[in-house]
Amino acid sequence: MRVLGIDPGLRNLGWGVIEISGSRLSHVANGIIRSGEGAMGMRLLALYRGLRTVIAEHAPDAAAIEETFVNKDGAGSLKLGQARGIALLVPAEAGLPVGEYAPNRIKKAVVGVGHADKAQVAHMVRLQLPGVRLAGADAADALAVAICHAHYRQSAARMAGGAA
Repeated sequence: MRVLGIDPGLRNLGWGVIEISGSRLSHVANGIIRSGEGAMGMRLLALYRGLRTVIAEHAPDAAAIEETFVNKDGAGSLKLGQARGIALLVPAEAGLPVGEYAPNRIKKAVVGVGHADKAQVAHMVRLQLPGVRLAGADAADALAVAICHAHYRQSAARMAGGAA
């Protein structure tokens, strides 16, 4: 099974694809879609097209996205929400189930603590996906989202198997 992890951002949308085989995880690809400058509509279109290309090239079976937290800057939160809408729309359009995870849950699943910094997340992604070459911090975060989804999927499968 392939999982596409998405770290939504208006300027930089991080993405990462992993392969799950039993309890083994392996890196497929990662990158950053940059929206550029200019009108909001054009920037969102760039994210939309870029994410559609990623899905077409890597054929994931599921997607996972980081939930957005609301901060003090209302305008910034709204813009991030628009990018997050694109990140939810494109996988849904492709027929993929989409999991959503809070930032602290992702960090806890990957690092072991919910308040890890970006450097710790990137380090643990490298340990869990040996040989990975990260396209940047946003791509590392996206791979962390995919890893989190894999862990929760495996846990749910174990619980379903034990309950049957």
